[in-house]
Amino acid sequence: MINSYASSDDTEVAIAGARAGADVVRNMYGQRLNRIDKGAGDFATAADVEAEKAILGLIRAARPDDAVLGEEGGQQGAADAVRQWLVDPLCGTLNYAVGNMLVAVNVALRDGAAAVADPFSGEVFFTGGKTAWVRHDGADDERLTPSPATRLVDVNLDPPFPSAPGFRAVDLLAHPEFVERFRPRVVSTTLALAWVATGKRAAYVTDGGDLSNSVHFAAGIALCRAAGCIVTGIDGAPIGEAGRGLVAAADQETHELLISMTRSRS
Repeated sequence: MINSYASSDDTEVAIAGARAGADVVRNMYGQRLNRIDKGAGDFATAADVEAEKAILGLIRAARPDDAVLGEEGGQQGAADAVRQWLVDPLCGTLNYAVGNMLVAVNVALRDGAAAVADPFSGEVFFTGGKTAWVRHDGADDERLTPSPATRLVDVNLDPPFPSAPGFRAVDLLAHPEFVERFRPRVVSTTLALAWVATGKRAAYVTDGGDLSNSVHFAAGIALCRAAGCIVTGIDGAPIGEAGRGLVAAADQETHELLISMTRSRS
């Protein structure tokens, strides 16, 4: 059901793509799946591959001239194409492989529409660029409203740690002001970024390089920005080639507190 958000056909393509991937992920859950080793402890499963195939098939049918960068299939079409879709078909593969349902399916048009699907709740979080919404089957779309009220901050502790020893996320958890003001959570999936946009998390923090065009983070960043969250690198600089990592916070106060802590650790 479409509500009065700033809709576009691209928004519906993103939603449909995320849902197609989520259907595969949900249907293959609990099966014994072959693993595809990527090195450094990382791997994909058959569910990752099949979900990406479903998403790409939908995008190709709806937008045959667009390029796609997929987590599993890599670049398809020109890397410098004006229109490029960024696809992470199963964010939280390790969770999924051990029977944990904390996973997400991320589909984003670079600098455009984006959708994040939770395969097991049935929720699809999405944006056309100006506002952010969540869709439940059979219900009206609800606009996302971030809030710091939970005081829960999700922190990505997965390697690599490119900013160490200057900044290490694990050190942030021991910062006296963090202990006083917040409570840490580690779900190891960018579903947590969607939760910042919904008010289920006060913030999300991860290390890394330029995450703006990352298949893992692009959809969640787009959601947070459209919902009105404060989104920067861990040093407070804009996300981009010169930026490092990501701090997405529900409000300015929470963002400033976290940035002050990351700077004191740098």
